[in-house]
Amino acid sequence: MQNKTSAYIAAFLVALIYGVNYTIAKDVMPTYVKPFGFIVIRVLGATILFWVLSLFLSKQKIERSDFFRIFLAAVFGVCLNMLAFFKGLSMTSPINASVIMVTSPIIVLILSAIILKERITLIKVLGILIGLIGAVVLIIYGQSITPGDNPFYGNILILVNATSYGLYLVIVKKLTQKYNAITLIKWLYLFGLILVIPFGFNEVQEINWHRIPTNIYFNIGFVVIFTTFFAYLFNLFALSKLKPTTLSAFIYLQPLIASTFALVAQKDSLNAVKIVAAILIFTGVYLVTKSNSKPT
Repeated sequence: MQNKTSAYIAAFLVALIYGVNYTIAKDVMPTYVKPFGFIVIRVLGATILFWVLSLFLSKQKIERSDFFRIFLAAVFGVCLNMLAFFKGLSMTSPINASVIMVTSPIIVLILSAIILKERITLIKVLGILIGLIGAVVLIIYGQSITPGDNPFYGNILILVNATSYGLYLVIVKKLTQKYNAITLIKWLYLFGLILVIPFGFNEVQEINWHRIPTNIYFNIGFVVIFTTFFAYLFNLFALSKLKPTTLSAFIYLQPLIASTFALVAQKDSLNAVKIVAAILIFTGVYLVTKSNSKPT
């Protein structure tokens, strides 16, 4: 029971960090650092931190047969997940992005049914359809208050990010039961770094470091240390104790946290379309969760 409580606390901290991250990362992109360049900085910084930390902990050897699974986890959990998220966030608003991310638990449920052979009931199907309708409404009609951005394509990329993250949770679950978090994540990020460098290397070279104000350096540091290093550690720990569908449910907190922070920081605004879309998505999520809590 104590382990479960610790896992729930870790999952909540991940939701809190991610919820705040929408606005913090948005302030950096694309004015000071372009999205793909930011990903290279983020993954490089976290990779160094994970490998340095591993030097002070007991060593654990990865079985050769598991390296391909770790590589796949890096593709969906680091490369595609982060690239789609930061690029999408640079073109849409924090509230739009956080609401669309709520579709991730629904995606996890679908992937769990396909990969883990979990049963899907009629209520789950209804919840999935309602949730996806909400996401489509937000993608097509949701507008950002940020001038010159592209909310339509930004929202689509956030949906790609949510799908990739859901697949990552399903893929990495088996690995978390076999290896400790540091051993797993240092290899996960090493593979991820190799994958993202070709996408963001040119954008890193374009950064004018002297033009970046001090507060933006703090934002970049927050993304590397908290959103990446601590959040992924907490996430892997929680996943080792909880089911993917249970852990993904904590994503429901992100729109509340992200919206509150964005509104307080005056970085976004609410409108009728966003509210209707959010209601549809939360209704779908509620139906999926309610059905998922019943024994099959």
